[in-house]
Amino acid sequence: MAEKMATREAYGNALVELAEKYDFVVLDADLAAATKTGVFKKKYPERFFDCGIAEGNMISVAAGIATTGVIPFASSFAMFAAGRAYEQVRNSVGYPHLNVKIAATHAGVTVGEDGATHQCNEDIALMRTIPGMIILNPADALETRAAIEAAILHDGPVYIRLGRAAAPAVNAEGYQFEIGKGYTLADGKDITIVATGYMTHIALEAAKLLEAEGVSARVINMPTIKPLDTAILEKAARETGAIVTVEEHSIVGGLGGAVCEALAESCPVPVTRVGVPDCYGRSASAGEMLTFMNLTAESIAARAKETIARRV
Repeated sequence: MAEKMATREAYGNALVELAEKYDFVVLDADLAAATKTGVFKKKYPERFFDCGIAEGNMISVAAGIATTGVIPFASSFAMFAAGRAYEQVRNSVGYPHLNVKIAATHAGVTVGEDGATHQCNEDIALMRTIPGMIILNPADALETRAAIEAAILHDGPVYIRLGRAAAPAVNAEGYQFEIGKGYTLADGKDITIVATGYMTHIALEAAKLLEAEGVSARVINMPTIKPLDTAILEKAARETGAIVTVEEHSIVGGLGGAVCEALAESCPVPVTRVGVPDCYGRSASAGEMLTFMNLTAESIAARAKETIARRV
């Protein structure tokens, strides 16, 4: 098993690794040390642009660069890249459907001590509303590297959600990432747990707890939030009859909302959304925040059993 690594760190490594293969530049908003674009800056200073603490301007600069045929990666914390710069993302990138890649780090409550102002739990909801926007939320370092390359190869805007906390590997070497695809990490017949990003390894832990109680849980890793893999969801709904979604994001407008929307139209089954409730974060360690928000393996297992009881 590979050592733990934050997806933001894997992102920085991927930029350096892919730089000789693809024509792209990197923009940052005075946070290169934190977003890990600093490793790219050190090796390719002529392809790196620090736009200062002006995220809206950074997105607009990225849009301008994209019109020249060069791919820009624009990086900042999720709160700023998706929140502060939303209008520029919508009108300068989304509306003209420009080939801009937005790599947003420090998403979710595992930002920890930075507190409510920096714990962005709304970014997926914001980006889902932008027509044509691809949303990727990788679970580990291997998936992050694959997602970055897939974003480069995709012609159009992509939002990539990355985290601060180190995450263990959930995917094996040889894993083939594809935009729009979900992946079954564990099979089961009693319920399906659909997880994304940092919460994927915790969902696997929950499945083990359920197994010890005689409950067979399927675990699906959903690294693409948009477009959603409705085929794997419908198959799971038909075969297990109940779904739990797990995300380090608000239950309003995130993975859970997307899954509910899809299944309501095609295969209605009981769905429980496990995520950040309709509230702001707090200042505490990543582990304390996960416990405070009931984003633990024990909580997921308990919600899964409740959901099974709702099956018709």
